Formats: sequence, structure tokens, C-alpha cells
Amino acid sequence: MAGLKTKETNKSINDYIDSIENESKREDSKTLLALMEDATGEKPVIWGDSMVGFGKYKYHRKGSKEELEWFKSGFATRKTKLTLYLTCDLSKYESLMKNLGKYKHGKGCLYINKLKDVDLDILKQLIEKTKDFY
Repeated sequence: MAGLKTKETNKSINDYIDSIENESKREDSKTLLALMEDATGEKPVIWGDSMVGFGKYKYHRKGSKEELEWFKSGFATRKTKLTLYLTCDLSKYESLMKNLGKYKHGKGCLYINKLKDVDLDILKQLIEKTKDFY
């Protein structure tokens, strides 16, 4: 395999946030940027064209010796949802999740329509769990 296509870049965080056309999503992204920076203690970096990542780690794909890098936590602002990428198994945090608010999720991803749908204190606690993962 030729590695990951999505890699860390030197693109401007402010330019990325300012390029978000939907005003509500742009404001939510600014809030999420500050929240994740505070929760992770890491500076944001643009990965690929549209992902904001915090911290990074190295790993090997199953069955491969190739070492790859990815961010520990991050988010992307999509047309309909904010997608949060968390390197933790969210099913382990049911007590937090039940009080989070309105969302959908995968194993390590949260899908939120708008930040006012969720409790930001609970969200911050979930983001902080990514520090325990590595």
C-alpha cells in the first residue's frame, strides 16, 4: 500500500474556518476549535483539505509493516453535520453519552448537527478521553 492520502499540511486554520460558507457551521467550528484545543492541550493542524487534527500518533495497519501517522482527535465540518474523530471507543463511555444530547455515533466518531444540540461540558470530557488512548 502507498500510505495514507490524507496527511498533515501547513494550511492555515483561520483560512479553513473562514472558508466555511454556512455561518452557523462556521461559528460552531470556531467554538469546536477552541474546545478541542483546550481539551487536548494540542495545537490544531489541517489534515488533507478539510480535517482539523489535534496531536498525532504512529501506527501500523493490520498485517502491514508500514508506519502511518494520524491525528489523535479532530473534526471536519461537513454540509449537514460536524464530524468529530475521537481515538477512543465511545461505547465505553455510555454514562457520558446518555447525557450528551442529540447526536449519532460510530465506534470513534460523533456526528452532530449543531453544537447547541449537545452539552459542551460532556463533549469536552469525551474529547479528553482521547488523551487516555495513547
